[in-house]
Amino acid sequence: MAPAASNPVWDIFCKVVDNFGDAGVCWRIAALLHQEHSLAVRLWIDRPQILKALRPDLDADASRQQLDGVEVIDWSRIKPDPASANVVIEAFGCGFPDDYVTAMAGLPLPPLWIVLDYLSAESWVDTHHGLASPHPSLALPRWYFYPGFAAATGGLPRERDLLSRRDAFDAQARAGFFHESGMTAPDAAVLTVSLFAYADAPVTDLLSALAEDSSPTLLLVPAGAVVPAVQAFFGTTADQARRGNLEVRLLPFLPQSRYDQLLWACDLNFVRGEDSFVRAQWAGKPLVWQPYRQDDGVHQRKLEAFIQRYTAEFEPATVVAVAAFTAAWSAGTPVRDLWPALRAARGEWARNALGWSRKLADLGEMSAKLVEFVRNKVK
Repeated sequence: MAPAASNPVWDIFCKVVDNFGDAGVCWRIAALLHQEHSLAVRLWIDRPQILKALRPDLDADASRQQLDGVEVIDWSRIKPDPASANVVIEAFGCGFPDDYVTAMAGLPLPPLWIVLDYLSAESWVDTHHGLASPHPSLALPRWYFYPGFAAATGGLPRERDLLSRRDAFDAQARAGFFHESGMTAPDAAVLTVSLFAYADAPVTDLLSALAEDSSPTLLLVPAGAVVPAVQAFFGTTADQARRGNLEVRLLPFLPQSRYDQLLWACDLNFVRGEDSFVRAQWAGKPLVWQPYRQDDGVHQRKLEAFIQRYTAEFEPATVVAVAAFTAAWSAGTPVRDLWPALRAARGEWARNALGWSRKLADLGEMSAKLVEFVRNKVK
């Protein structure tokens, strides 16, 4: 493997599958490694235009550029060279071209090869994190790095000041967020909900439940896959609509920093995939997760494993309400009759959600664990 260097170069490779999730996670890790660990980082991404939605200051037409100290390279236009890297991270098992792997194997000291896998709360992750997986035909070691929810895993990515910034987001800051979004901050009696989900979520059923609820709800919907269903429900393409006790506001696609503020400003957040899922946990607010659907049903096992860990200290009635609603939401089945119990559980849920974020912080942060993992391998 590549020797330790005074300024080692880390290459992160990202092929966009789940649109914003893959790009969002890879960008966060790249930025953390550079900004908080002073590493030279190159992010190789096959669809930089997706990253531009998260970072509007990115030039999607440039084949390579610097962004916050990270070199962002269009993988579809520039061929990577393993000889120039000390560490290569294959994000989410995206795969390398055969000639790249062959070139690695031919180097006297090939870079350290880390396969960064998807996030899962399944128990087997705790014992598989950090294990070696040699290449089947070449003399190349690979190491699997698993994000997770236990101390024995790679943890979750988080900026050092994230929780302090979240805790400083007070009523005045919340009002400022709404003002900048063209709204007046709702009063305390209004349940404020953000909705970011895949197109197969039972959105119409949720909207019906919220409209029929005896208490008011403000639903904030960033640009995304569910907007057509929301517009169809209200019968308008306007950015603002109302039915019964439900008011909806459509928002433009939010860059990462603004999306964090949206999560902090809401009482309940519907999230999907991995990046928004992780950020919602750091927000310390109740969340409903819709994992990326997989044909073999792995996503359902991931959801069940997460709910088991997440609700471990909830009251029994809250466990039932959260588990039943989340399972139905993920499966795309009706949630209308499940909404009252979920809303009734919100107080106890909110207290536990904040405690959950603190527990995650105590487990260690992903970029720091990555750096330590590499340091131990190159001694």
